[in-house]
Amino acid sequence: MSPKNSRCELPADGHASDDFRAALPPILILTSIFFLNFMARIIMAPLLPVIRDDLALDHSGAGRFFLLLSCGYFVALLGSGHLAGRMAHRRVIILSCVGVGLALMGIAVAPTLAGVYGGLVGLGLAAGIYLPSGIASITDRVGAAHWGKALAVHELAPNSAFLLAPLVVEAALGVMGWRSLLMLLGVAAVVLAGFFGWRGHGADFCGAIPDRRAMAAIAARPAVWLMMLLFGIGIAGTLGLYSMLPLFLVSAHGMERQWANGLLAFSRVGALAAAWCGGWAADRFGSRRTIQTVFLFSGLLIMALGVLRGPWLTVAVFCQPVLAVCFFPAGFSLLSRFGTRRNQNIMIAVTIPMAFLIGGGGVPLLLGWMGDANAFGRAFMLIGLATMLAAGAAAWLPATAGRRS
Repeated sequence: MSPKNSRCELPADGHASDDFRAALPPILILTSIFFLNFMARIIMAPLLPVIRDDLALDHSGAGRFFLLLSCGYFVALLGSGHLAGRMAHRRVIILSCVGVGLALMGIAVAPTLAGVYGGLVGLGLAAGIYLPSGIASITDRVGAAHWGKALAVHELAPNSAFLLAPLVVEAALGVMGWRSLLMLLGVAAVVLAGFFGWRGHGADFCGAIPDRRAMAAIAARPAVWLMMLLFGIGIAGTLGLYSMLPLFLVSAHGMERQWANGLLAFSRVGALAAAWCGGWAADRFGSRRTIQTVFLFSGLLIMALGVLRGPWLTVAVFCQPVLAVCFFPAGFSLLSRFGTRRNQNIMIAVTIPMAFLIGGGGVPLLLGWMGDANAFGRAFMLIGLATMLAAGAAAWLPATAGRRS
C-alpha cells in the first residue's frame, strides 16, 4: 500500500486478460466516459460561429477559447500523477466526469465573457485528469498483444464525438440556445459519473506519484521528448484543425453554417472505422511504421486544405481526418510500452500536456491570427509541412520500447 494513503492499492499482478472479448465491457464503459469528456471540449467548435456573433468575437478571440481550454488541460495533466498516486484511478475518473459537468454548467450560466473564459479553463482542468487514469485502466485490463485494438476501441470516443458534435449542435440550435445545450451536456456528465460509480468495475489501483527520480528517468529518454512532439502534431491534425474548420469554411469560403457543420460531421464518418484500422496496423506492422505512414499522407492532405476550393476542398476535408486519427492507437500503444504498469500514468502525464497545448491550443490560435490577416490557407500549408517533417522524425523512434514490469 501507498504510505500516503492506506486505501490506495498498488496494481495487482496478472490482472490483464488475454481474452480481448472478455475485457471489452469495462473498456466500453471507459469509452463512454471518454466520449462525453471529449464531446464537452469540442462542442465549442461547431458552436463557434454562433458564440462569436453572440459575444462579438473576432477570429483570434474565438481561437483563444481553445487556448484557454488547453491551458487548463495542460495544468491538469501535469498534476494528474499526484491525484492518481493518492486516489485510485477509478476515483480520478469519477472526479473528472463530475468536474466536466460542473464546468459546462458554469459556462452555460456565466453572465460575462470573463466568466466563460474561466469556465473554459475549469473544463480543461476537469477533463485533463482523465486520460492517464483511463489509459492505465485499459492497459491493465487486457494483455499487451491486444493494446492496439483496445486503445482503438477507446479512440472510438473522440472520433464519435467529432462526428456527432456538429449534428447535435444543429439539431439543438433549432429548439434551444447554445447555453442550454451546454447545460444539458453538464447534467449528462454528472449522471454518467454516478452510473460509473455505481456499476463500473476495476481501476481500483493507484498510479505512481511523480517524484524527482521518476521525472529524471523519464526526461532522460530522448524518445519521450520525440513522442511529445509527435503527439503535438497528431493533436494538431485532428483536434486543432477541427476546432477552427467551421469558422474557416464559413469565413474564408462563404459556406453556410449548417453546411459547414454538416460537412464537418460527414468528414468524421470514415474516421470511426479508420481508428480501428490504425490499432490493427499498429499490432500488425508496428507503431513506428504506422505513425510514419499516417503523418506523411495526412500532411499532404492538410496542405491541400489550404489551396483547394469547391468539390476538391470537400474531398480533402473528408479524407484528412480519416488518416489523421490512425495516429492515436499507434501512438498510445508505443507510449504505453515506455513505462511499467506502476508509472505509466506519469509517462502520459509528462508527454501529453505540452503536446495538447501546442496542437489543441496553439494551432487554433495560429489559425485565428492568420485568419484575421486573411491568410487561412498559408496556415494550413505550414501545419501540413510540419506534419510531413514529423513523419521523418518518427524514424528515430525505437521499434519497440521494451518490456513492461
